[in-house]
Amino acid sequence: MRWFAIKSLRAFVTLWLVVTFVFFVLRLSGDPTMILLPDDTDAATRSFYRALWGLDRPIWDQYLRYVAGLMQGDFGISFRNNMDAFQLVRDRVPKTALLGWTALSIALVLGIPLGILAALYRDSWIDRVVMGLAVFGFSMPNFFLGILLILIFSLQLRWLPSSGSDTWWHLIMPAFTLGTGFAAQIARYTRSSMIDVLAKPYMRTARSTGAGPARRVISHALPNAAVPVVTILGFQIGQLLGWAVVTETVFAWPGIGRLLTTAVATRDLAVVQCIMILLAITMIAANMFVDFLYGWLDPRVRVGAGARTA
Repeated sequence: MRWFAIKSLRAFVTLWLVVTFVFFVLRLSGDPTMILLPDDTDAATRSFYRALWGLDRPIWDQYLRYVAGLMQGDFGISFRNNMDAFQLVRDRVPKTALLGWTALSIALVLGIPLGILAALYRDSWIDRVVMGLAVFGFSMPNFFLGILLILIFSLQLRWLPSSGSDTWWHLIMPAFTLGTGFAAQIARYTRSSMIDVLAKPYMRTARSTGAGPARRVISHALPNAAVPVVTILGFQIGQLLGWAVVTETVFAWPGIGRLLTTAVATRDLAVVQCIMILLAITMIAANMFVDFLYGWLDPRVRVGAGARTA
């Protein structure tokens, strides 16, 4: 219970620091009226909108009002759309969640088996091919891979649509583009962890008891090699929104990432702040989930935590 309380306190402090940092950085980035209003807008009109949006108040007053609003669930109003910022972001969440979980599923389906295969055939041509593909997938920029897929499968072969989200066919290329880098990281960590586990004495014991190769890998090696993989998976879930910005822009996918790009370009402060808070909450929740999952995968973590809080 004490461990959970400490984690929750750290999460709250982290979230408060993110809110404060984003608020002041955005206020120092420039006047939103210079972007949102036409170039020939007179000074009186600009002053009117600055007062309407509360930008004429001292920055400390704006900050206190914003934090007070957050405590009541008010994330502010979008300057660009004159709508509730939270509603705008909430409407985009399902599309980003669909893209993200599909990409993570692709990453797990590709990354874990390839990492296991590379570890079992260490230093062979199979290992070199798998690691070569992993380096390629990790090094390939999302925007370049996305454009390459559009050129091949949309413009040349005409198999898949290049943009939009109307059907499942629209999901294939964005999900593959986003999942490739994740799969490469998972494959590398799985290989490294499996190599370490396969050299442990209990693996030789399992082999001497007559356990087959598949049983040794699935029942003995994989659970013990899962902790580093869970670590990188937790980071990937937290990084998902950041990676999705480029992918959603390339494929015109109507998710949070594309909304963030538009909001930053137009200095739509409330929307940017709402998305950054959502990103921070996602990162914090992913890290806490990983911590809990550690205790389930490795009982030594639970024992150590209990000893520290005793």
